[in-house]
Amino acid sequence: MSPSRLDRTDIVLIGAGVMSANFAALMRSLDPGLSMTVVETLPGCAQESSNAWNNAGTGHAAYCELNYTTRRKDGSVDIAKALDVNTEFDLSRQLWAHFVRTGWIGQPETFIRRCPHMSFVRGADNVDFLRARHAVMSRHHCFDTMAYSEDPAQIAEWAPLMMRRRTGGEVVAATRVEQGTDVDFGALTRALFDRLGREDGVEIAYGHKVIALTREDGPVSGPGPGGQGGGRQGGGAQGRWRLTLENVATGERRQILAGFVFVGAGGAALDLLKTADLPEAHGYAGFPVSGLFLHADNLDLCSRHHAKVYGKAAVGSPPMSVPHLDTRVIGGRPYLLFGPYAGFTTRFLKSGRWTDLPRSITGDNVKAMTDVMFENRDLVKYLIGQVLQKPSARFSALRDFYPAARTQDWRVAVAGQRVQIIKTEQGRGTLKFGTEVLSAGDGSLAAVLGASPGASIAASVALQVVKKNFAHRLPAWEARLREIVPGHDIDLRHDEAACRRIREETGAVLGI
Repeated sequence: MSPSRLDRTDIVLIGAGVMSANFAALMRSLDPGLSMTVVETLPGCAQESSNAWNNAGTGHAAYCELNYTTRRKDGSVDIAKALDVNTEFDLSRQLWAHFVRTGWIGQPETFIRRCPHMSFVRGADNVDFLRARHAVMSRHHCFDTMAYSEDPAQIAEWAPLMMRRRTGGEVVAATRVEQGTDVDFGALTRALFDRLGREDGVEIAYGHKVIALTREDGPVSGPGPGGQGGGRQGGGAQGRWRLTLENVATGERRQILAGFVFVGAGGAALDLLKTADLPEAHGYAGFPVSGLFLHADNLDLCSRHHAKVYGKAAVGSPPMSVPHLDTRVIGGRPYLLFGPYAGFTTRFLKSGRWTDLPRSITGDNVKAMTDVMFENRDLVKYLIGQVLQKPSARFSALRDFYPAARTQDWRVAVAGQRVQIIKTEQGRGTLKFGTEVLSAGDGSLAAVLGASPGASIAASVALQVVKKNFAHRLPAWEARLREIVPGHDIDLRHDEAACRRIREETGAVLGI
């Protein structure tokens, strides 16, 4: 079937998740004249990893996640990664506070609430690490509210369920930051897309799939590099990219010419980049990781635990498999979640196909994938073991955190699908566990790849794209950008006064 309709737009966003929502809302805040089309295969937004049931809801600020701090050979603790993640979350706080102040989002408590963040460890070696970690972090202004205790009575006050019926004499320690958050990224995404859907010049095409993404030759007008900016849907902007869309229900096709493309499609991003034949994406591959959670909805039980408590990951497990017992508020109702239990699947999305992984293998990434599989045999073995794990073993892991847990209070939930990055570095494939932005050489396309900290640093990702891909517009946008994200060009790791001021301001607006 040949396309029967051709539209023009300044920006196309592929995927209606939290990344696209934040980027689109930021761009419209910078320039309300930009036209946009959002393309989403599913019938609504936030139905994959952004859905509250598909992620931990932790506003990742490196308060509790031990994998962001590593111990050097000399015994000292490196907190550089933790500082990066911590201050990247400050950017999200600033952007979300702007959306609340300007009415893009109604009540902030619909998506963000204060929830203490804790780390909890057992055993002398782990306690020694946590003690050293706290000593370094608490001396820095970004983490100076972090409390530490090895006293079971104090830890029981912070997390009563976790200390109930715990064996006497067990060596334990915990840290706690009162200012942590629980974030319903699904609610945040829906609020932003609801507002975007009411904006003039914005089209949201649910139930449509991008089946072709090709670069156009010739002069360009529009918002991207080399363009003039300010097009309107159906106007005169000549696109740099031609996208073919297919209605998943009817099979009807249409084409769109766009000056800039943002790929915020989660695990589907790699396939789209392959479709675009983007040279910068050559050598990239994906390593899918699935997961399960146990969840409890007993209101009495939920009322007795108010924290997100992270432990240490098992040897050989990916960082996203760090065990944690979480307070969650979803749809205004409290829950407890424990997990995740990692697993392996060949799907790149929960709604994907088992052929996703095989289809992603190409001549330019097969070596990288082989390198990773060979060098991470322990990880592969761990994931297979998780897939084969019996329910009794899962529950045993919960009882390490919560010894008095009862099986009748907990049910299994399937978590969202994550695709870790495999990239070629110095001729060898390397498995990456973070989030990164891949841009076309001419700046006309940007794609978000990877997993944690993911949604928590959505504002940081959006700002990276603005500064790299729209550098020619920054002089005109600078004053407006400073209104939206006052600290976008301030290094809060080093500017203590600015850090404290911005946290106080955003905390007041967001109610955290």
